[in-house]
Amino acid sequence: MAETLNCTLPLTRWEGDRGTYHLVSIKGDDAETIAMHARIEKLEMGSRRGFGSVKVMARIGDTIWKSSVFPQNKSSEWILLVSKKVMKAENIVKGDDVNLELELL
Repeated sequence: MAETLNCTLPLTRWEGDRGTYHLVSIKGDDAETIAMHARIEKLEMGSRRGFGSVKVMARIGDTIWKSSVFPQNKSSEWILLVSKKVMKAENIVKGDDVNLELELL
């Protein structure tokens, strides 16, 4: 059975050499839950997914999409990228708090 997380997080902007990305950063108990899911998945599958990512079904408002979260800081923080398409559909911009629902797959 898939586990679902619900949290409210600020949408942030990160600029790198290859472009600009918008994302939410998941920390605390929710990050621990994702890390545990990743460890169990590794035990069951025998290997980790690319970059240690975890597949998710994400939801902000009425917009639902399949994606992955990526570990940062030794899995104490996880990153979910939010596309411009989602931002436009939900009328959100950098700095807005977003209500995020994540189903860990």
